[in-house]
Amino acid sequence: MASQLADKTIVITGASSGIGQATAEAFARAGATVVLAARGTRALQAVAQKCRSLGSRNAVAVTTDVTDAETVRALAARARSLTGAIDIWVSNVGVGAVGPFHETPMASHEQVIRANLIGHMNDAHAVLPIFLEQGRGVFINIISLGAFAATPFAASYGASKYGLRAFSEALRAELAGRPEIHICDVYPAFIDTPGISHGANYIGRALTAPPPVYDARRVARSIVELAQRPRASTTVGEAAHAIRFLHFLAPQLTTDLVASFMRAYFRRARSVPPTDGNLFAPPAKAGGIDGGLRSRRPSLPVVALGLVAAAGIGALLLLGDRRPRVRRLYR
Repeated sequence: MASQLADKTIVITGASSGIGQATAEAFARAGATVVLAARGTRALQAVAQKCRSLGSRNAVAVTTDVTDAETVRALAARARSLTGAIDIWVSNVGVGAVGPFHETPMASHEQVIRANLIGHMNDAHAVLPIFLEQGRGVFINIISLGAFAATPFAASYGASKYGLRAFSEALRAELAGRPEIHICDVYPAFIDTPGISHGANYIGRALTAPPPVYDARRVARSIVELAQRPRASTTVGEAAHAIRFLHFLAPQLTTDLVASFMRAYFRRARSVPPTDGNLFAPPAKAGGIDGGLRSRRPSLPVVALGLVAAAGIGALLLLGDRRPRVRRLYR
């Protein structure tokens, strides 16, 4: 891996913690030049220092707010100035706001869309002209399982991820005649990062992720593989496959079940003060790669059996719902 990536220049946005930091460290171990972007300067510099210690020839921290298109263009120019090219761009920024839609400030909904959708569009708008001039490049969009399954009580998050998936598909169609330029999507399941603790919380209850929760380094490994062998879509985590399948079979039923689960969880969860989290400013503590969520997961076989059972129930309900309609069509 190191021999393939050692001469590459890789930009990673949202690199100060979680999946972004894990990805930066993975590319650093391969000896790549990594250009790291996030809003928090101190945390970003710490990650850059770690990358240099792991073997990166050049690890550069560039303080960047991806919602500002001019700042992102400056990031692209800085990255290109290091080696004369940008080989891979990992568009990774993601924020969230949890709460009933009408009780979440509209400014917070807008900021989620700016970061999770417009921010990724700014990334692509800055780097695609460079890729086209070079005749090559890999743009890796870190999206979410939320691009396939709706997210009650985080409506703007789901809207941003559905939109980001459509954006990626449109770019692939536009660039179909450029076989050396790749648009790759990554759809992780629930990942153990500081993202949930950093996010905005308007529900006033302590938040966690439902099991199974996966290691962010697993996502990073998938990203490194995509950088070397690009493909359109990658799903990370067995649970993600099961949830995508269930949502395909019975989308409204699945969404209703998720909403019911969340309401039940909120009734039991301890109270916490509402917060804007990291929506409008970087977190006071970057948090590192891990969020401390994996220690609470049950065994994978138990979860898998539950998901399979749910999928079977969903299929039966879906078929039961469709048969009368089919009969009516042919009367």
